[in-house]
Amino acid sequence: MLKIKNLFVSLGERELLSDINISIPHGARVLLSGHNGSGKSTLANTIAGNPLYTIKSGNIIFDNTDITTENATTRALMGIFLGSQHVPEIAGLTVLSFLKHSCAAHAHFQTGRDLSMPEFLETINNACAQLNIPREWLNRSINVGFSGGERKKIMLLQLILTKPKFAILDEPDSGADTQTQQLIADTIKSMPDTTFMFISHQPAFTELVSPTDTISLSNGKNMIK
Repeated sequence: MLKIKNLFVSLGERELLSDINISIPHGARVLLSGHNGSGKSTLANTIAGNPLYTIKSGNIIFDNTDITTENATTRALMGIFLGSQHVPEIAGLTVLSFLKHSCAAHAHFQTGRDLSMPEFLETINNACAQLNIPREWLNRSINVGFSGGERKKIMLLQLILTKPKFAILDEPDSGADTQTQQLIADTIKSMPDTTFMFISHQPAFTELVSPTDTISLSNGKNMIK
């Protein structure tokens, strides 16, 4: 599903990742571990196509396609999802509107057809029921007034609706209570067609997810356990 070959990444003049080599098979649940500053979030953002990071050399192969030079939008439409640790508040943009446009873009890219409103509403209603999300949340602005755990649920809602091929979750357990952490782990396990890479510093959460493999970073270099 994902292969990274001899990847070197910098931010400005500072090299953050050097000679990263990773291979993740379809359906895996991979823990990306390492101390703070080891390069975990840098790697996650680089895979997702964050333009702040410059790939100096190396390749990222996703689903048998070289995406090294593709932008973040194309990578997302191809099936790469990034659940960031810090998502900004967007006043005036409702959760419902954001998810409708996101789902419509994915549907058109993948199938060439437009997403009908009845189809979207049925899908989002089912997902809200699965995550125990009140309907009134959908009419609120993105993340405005939401608690940490509520923000994680909105992230899970987008994850379920877009059905990515590869999902990167950067500390999804951060700011989430025990019940929400269990919900996150259950959601991950309920999506066998999605390959996951997640970052966590909490052994209890990691145990809930039951990773199939661990990739450890240290000082911008990887060591596969």
